[in-house]
Amino acid sequence: MLITHDTECALGLLVELLNTSPEVAGREQLPDVAALDAFVVRGNISEVDSVTPLDLAAVHRLRGQLRDIFTAPSTQVAAELVNALVAAVNATPRLTDHDGHGWHMHYFAPHAALADHLAAELGMALGLILMAGERERLRRCEAPDCARVFVDLSRNRSRRYCDSRTCGNRMHVAAYRARQRSAADSAAVTDDEVTVSVG
Repeated sequence: MLITHDTECALGLLVELLNTSPEVAGREQLPDVAALDAFVVRGNISEVDSVTPLDLAAVHRLRGQLRDIFTAPSTQVAAELVNALVAAVNATPRLTDHDGHGWHMHYFAPHAALADHLAAELGMALGLILMAGERERLRRCEAPDCARVFVDLSRNRSRRYCDSRTCGNRMHVAAYRARQRSAADSAAVTDDEVTVSVG
């Protein structure tokens, strides 16, 4: 799948935002304006004025809408949700080359409210995934105790875990230990059978 740099950045920001929810992290990761401001800085979100408590509440609502799209039961439902989201913020596509980046498309009005900015950018990124027929790349981590989501951008769509260093390694170690236990149990059963037949 060919995906532009700015769309990949938007998808990364989408995943980071979705993974801040209490359902995922166990507690709210964007509890206040300071945390939201740090999110804006970390995400290198351009053309954003200083955030307020109203922005925080709006971003929390948006996060729920984006999760509904991410986890929609079908492409049709996801597409309808994307259309409604983008229409509600009056997305206004424009070319820009700010901050030394090459020409790319912004879908929000300059200095739009943060939630509107994110709804337009992240909604369009999700729309591009749907348009490419790649909805299966929107995934939840397969570790049973992890609720984090990710976008699988691997060439063969083989990614299973939100992070190979944490959940991936943990699950590989658990599978290895299970195989070791199974082998030990099989060996013990064989030893018991030999003992019984000798007796």
